[in-house]
Amino acid sequence: MNIQWYPGHMTKTRRQIEADLGQVDMVAEIIDARIPISSRNPDIDAICAGKPRLIVLNRADQADPEGNRTWTRCFRGKGYAVMETDAKTGKGVGQFSVVSRELLKEQIEKWRAKGQVGRPIRAMVVGVPNVGKSTFINQLAKRKSAKAGDKPGVTRGKQWVTVDQGLSLLDTPGILWPKFEDEQVGLHLAYTGAVKDDIMDVETLACRLMDDLVRRYSAALTERYKVEIPAIKEGTDPVAYGYELLQAAASKRGFRISGGELDTERMAHILLDELRSGKLGRFTLELPEEAKK
Repeated sequence: MNIQWYPGHMTKTRRQIEADLGQVDMVAEIIDARIPISSRNPDIDAICAGKPRLIVLNRADQADPEGNRTWTRCFRGKGYAVMETDAKTGKGVGQFSVVSRELLKEQIEKWRAKGQVGRPIRAMVVGVPNVGKSTFINQLAKRKSAKAGDKPGVTRGKQWVTVDQGLSLLDTPGILWPKFEDEQVGLHLAYTGAVKDDIMDVETLACRLMDDLVRRYSAALTERYKVEIPAIKEGTDPVAYGYELLQAAASKRGFRISGGELDTERMAHILLDELRSGKLGRFTLELPEEAKK
């Protein structure tokens, strides 16, 4: 998988975040609820150590509800506040202020004791590209303050966004990259559309997705594509196994090209589109115990 890694951008962003931490009271990290490991930069815990933390499980409406509960327990166990949102529709975004005040309850009491009544909360918002960070900020501010885009790194430079008299957000550049050295991270980001499909052959990507879904949500594949799931034998090649399923699904859908050959490329695009749109179901593709220490 040829995914570009930008250590120069990463270093610059890290320095900027570290420099700006002194100006904020808390850090809100936006991650994709379907892939909570792959959609975050593992360095963020070290960078923001010592600051109260809020984890926003975005796209929670597309993730497995049980997976959301599992990850909420996991992050709360680490001392973080957690909230579930769907930034696209705005669902859950409105609880940000309440959750933030609860997280900073002791600090707010100290401000009151010093006579700083009504002092606004200043929160830094961080996240890797395409987790919905700018969309989240725009929903919260109820206007297009942060520039959102499908291309990684659309958010340029830092910008303060005033939500109301009691809350200000510091948006940071979305170039805090995940660790692409792990192939599984790259695959998960590609499945969910966080990186361009042209990083690898779309049929190969769909084959790997078929293999992953069989291991986690085989019933969804059976229900949606009416395919029989062959047993996975030890040593089975995931691409070859996934291709068998891709062919079966293409056959059930009647996808053929001239000469009667199965149109697996069309089926591959359909599979990825239906995963990303939620038509295939709600999936959480990684769990806390799968995080590499």
